[in-house]
Amino acid sequence: MPEIEIRDARTAEELAAVRGLCLDYRRHLAEHDPMGRVLVDSFYPEAAYAETLDRLPEGHDAVLLALAEGKPVGCAMSHALDDGSCEIKRVYVSPEGRGRGAARALVQELLTRARARGQSRALLDTMKTLHAARALYTAMGFHERGPYATYAPGEAEELCFFEIPLS
Repeated sequence: MPEIEIRDARTAEELAAVRGLCLDYRRHLAEHDPMGRVLVDSFYPEAAYAETLDRLPEGHDAVLLALAEGKPVGCAMSHALDDGSCEIKRVYVSPEGRGRGAARALVQELLTRARARGQSRALLDTMKTLHAARALYTAMGFHERGPYATYAPGEAEELCFFEIPLS
Protein backbone atom coordinates (compact mmCIF):
# COMPACT_ATOMS: atom_id res chain seq x y z
CA MET A 1 0.00 0.00 0.00
CA PRO A 2 1.49 3.36 -0.99
CA GLU A 3 2.34 5.80 1.74
CA ILE A 4 0.18 8.86 2.32
CA GLU A 5 1.85 12.24 2.04
CA ILE A 6 0.33 15.14 3.97
CA ARG A 7 1.17 18.66 2.88
CA ASP A 8 -0.07 22.21 3.19
CA ALA A 9 -2.28 23.19 0.27
CA ARG A 10 -0.51 26.35 -0.92
CA THR A 11 -0.27 26.39 -4.68
CA ALA A 12 -3.19 27.15 -6.97
CA GLU A 13 -3.19 23.50 -8.07
CA GLU A 14 -3.19 22.17 -4.49
CA LEU A 15 -5.96 24.55 -3.42
CA ALA A 16 -7.98 23.54 -6.49
CA ALA A 17 -7.58 19.89 -5.44
CA VAL A 18 -8.82 20.74 -1.93
CA ARG A 19 -11.81 22.62 -3.40
CA GLY A 20 -12.68 19.61 -5.53
CA LEU A 21 -12.43 17.26 -2.55
CA CYS A 22 -14.58 19.62 -0.46
CA LEU A 23 -17.26 19.61 -3.15
CA ASP A 24 -17.11 15.80 -3.19
CA TYR A 25 -17.44 15.88 0.61
CA ARG A 26 -20.54 18.09 0.37
CA ARG A 27 -22.09 15.69 -2.18
CA HIS A 28 -21.19 12.69 -0.03
CA LEU A 29 -22.88 14.19 3.04
CA ALA A 30 -25.97 15.15 1.04
CA GLU A 31 -26.32 11.63 -0.35
CA HIS A 32 -25.25 9.76 2.79
CA ASP A 33 -28.60 9.55 4.56
CA PRO A 34 -31.99 11.30 4.46
CA MET A 35 -30.95 13.99 6.95
CA GLY A 36 -27.75 14.61 5.02
CA ARG A 37 -29.39 16.93 2.50
CA VAL A 38 -31.06 18.95 5.28
CA LEU A 39 -27.77 19.39 7.15
CA VAL A 40 -25.82 20.23 3.99
CA ASP A 41 -28.35 22.86 2.99
CA SER A 42 -28.16 24.35 6.48
CA PHE A 43 -24.40 24.17 7.14
CA TYR A 44 -23.08 24.34 3.60
CA PRO A 45 -25.48 26.36 1.42
CA GLU A 46 -24.13 26.17 -2.11
CA ALA A 47 -23.27 29.86 -2.63
CA ALA A 48 -21.76 30.38 0.83
CA TYR A 49 -19.79 27.13 0.59
CA ALA A 50 -18.42 28.10 -2.83
CA GLU A 51 -17.37 31.48 -1.41
CA THR A 52 -15.61 29.82 1.54
CA LEU A 53 -13.78 27.47 -0.81
CA ASP A 54 -12.84 30.29 -3.20
CA ARG A 55 -11.19 32.17 -0.32
CA LEU A 56 -9.10 29.25 0.96
CA PRO A 57 -6.85 29.26 2.91
CA GLU A 58 -8.33 32.45 4.42
CA GLY A 59 -9.92 31.90 7.82
CA HIS A 60 -8.02 28.66 8.50
CA ASP A 61 -4.92 27.86 10.54
CA ALA A 62 -4.20 24.93 8.26
CA VAL A 63 -5.51 23.56 4.98
CA LEU A 64 -4.05 20.11 4.36
CA LEU A 65 -3.99 17.87 1.34
CA ALA A 66 -3.38 14.10 1.45
CA LEU A 67 -1.70 12.51 -1.55
CA ALA A 68 -1.30 8.86 -2.51
CA GLU A 69 1.11 8.19 -5.37
CA GLY A 70 1.04 11.93 -6.05
CA LYS A 71 -2.75 11.98 -6.47
CA PRO A 72 -4.97 14.06 -4.15
CA VAL A 73 -7.09 11.69 -2.04
CA GLY A 74 -8.06 13.72 1.03
CA CYS A 75 -8.23 17.05 2.78
CA ALA A 76 -8.79 18.57 6.20
CA MET A 77 -8.57 21.99 7.77
CA SER A 78 -8.79 23.77 11.09
CA HIS A 79 -9.44 27.23 12.40
CA ALA A 80 -8.98 28.96 15.74
CA LEU A 81 -11.90 29.59 18.08
CA ASP A 82 -12.15 32.55 20.42
CA ASP A 83 -11.59 30.46 23.56
CA GLY A 84 -8.08 29.34 22.56
CA SER A 85 -9.19 26.04 21.06
CA CYS A 86 -9.51 25.02 17.42
CA GLU A 87 -12.15 23.36 15.31
CA ILE A 88 -11.31 20.67 12.79
CA LYS A 89 -13.35 20.99 9.61
CA ARG A 90 -13.98 19.15 6.34
CA VAL A 91 -12.04 15.93 6.96
CA TYR A 92 -12.70 13.99 3.79
CA VAL A 93 -11.03 11.11 1.97
CA SER A 94 -12.15 10.08 -1.50
CA PRO A 95 -13.39 6.52 -2.01
CA GLU A 96 -10.17 5.56 -3.82
CA GLY A 97 -8.10 6.91 -0.91
CA ARG A 98 -9.95 5.15 1.90
CA GLY A 99 -8.38 2.36 3.91
CA ARG A 100 -4.88 3.83 3.66
CA GLY A 101 -4.79 5.85 6.88
CA ALA A 102 -5.23 9.21 5.17
CA ALA A 103 -7.95 10.50 7.52
CA ARG A 104 -5.91 9.55 10.59
CA ALA A 105 -2.80 11.19 9.15
CA LEU A 106 -4.71 14.38 8.30
CA VAL A 107 -6.28 14.67 11.75
CA GLN A 108 -3.00 13.82 13.49
CA GLU A 109 -1.21 16.57 11.57
CA LEU A 110 -3.91 19.09 12.49
CA LEU A 111 -3.57 18.10 16.17
CA THR A 112 0.22 18.41 16.03
CA ARG A 113 -0.05 21.89 14.57
CA ALA A 114 -2.73 22.97 17.06
CA ARG A 115 -0.47 21.87 19.94
CA ALA A 116 2.42 23.83 18.41
CA ARG A 117 0.20 26.93 18.27
CA GLY A 118 -0.61 26.46 21.96
CA GLN A 119 -4.29 25.74 21.42
CA SER A 120 -5.92 24.09 24.43
CA ARG A 121 -8.21 21.58 22.72
CA ALA A 122 -9.57 20.52 19.36
CA LEU A 123 -13.29 20.25 18.66
CA LEU A 124 -15.15 18.71 15.74
CA ASP A 125 -18.53 17.37 14.77
CA THR A 126 -19.72 14.69 12.41
CA MET A 127 -23.01 13.13 11.42
CA LYS A 128 -24.16 10.34 13.74
CA THR A 129 -24.46 8.04 10.73
CA LEU A 130 -20.79 8.44 9.71
CA HIS A 131 -19.72 5.43 11.76
CA ALA A 132 -16.18 5.14 10.38
CA ALA A 133 -15.44 8.79 11.23
CA ARG A 134 -16.83 8.38 14.74
CA ALA A 135 -14.74 5.24 15.27
CA LEU A 136 -11.61 7.00 14.04
CA TYR A 137 -12.06 10.00 16.34
CA THR A 138 -12.69 7.75 19.34
CA ALA A 139 -9.63 5.63 18.51
CA MET A 140 -7.53 8.82 18.31
CA GLY A 141 -8.52 9.83 21.84
CA PHE A 142 -11.38 12.23 21.17
CA HIS A 143 -14.33 11.94 23.53
CA GLU A 144 -17.94 12.77 22.84
CA ARG A 145 -19.36 15.95 24.30
CA GLY A 146 -22.35 18.20 23.80
CA PRO A 147 -22.71 20.86 21.11
CA TYR A 148 -20.15 23.66 21.20
CA ALA A 149 -22.12 26.06 18.98
CA THR A 150 -25.72 27.06 18.45
CA TYR A 151 -27.77 24.97 16.04
CA ALA A 152 -31.21 25.20 14.51
CA PRO A 153 -33.87 22.93 16.00
CA GLY A 154 -33.27 19.31 15.01
CA GLU A 155 -29.69 19.77 13.76
CA ALA A 156 -27.69 18.96 16.89
CA GLU A 157 -29.64 15.71 17.30
CA GLU A 158 -28.19 14.47 14.00
CA LEU A 159 -24.58 15.20 14.97
CA CYS A 160 -21.91 13.84 17.31
CA PHE A 161 -19.59 16.38 18.88
CA PHE A 162 -16.05 15.49 19.87
CA GLU A 163 -13.24 17.08 21.85
CA ILE A 164 -9.62 16.23 22.63
CA PRO A 165 -7.37 18.13 25.05
CA LEU A 166 -4.11 19.26 23.50
CA SER A 167 -1.97 19.77 26.58
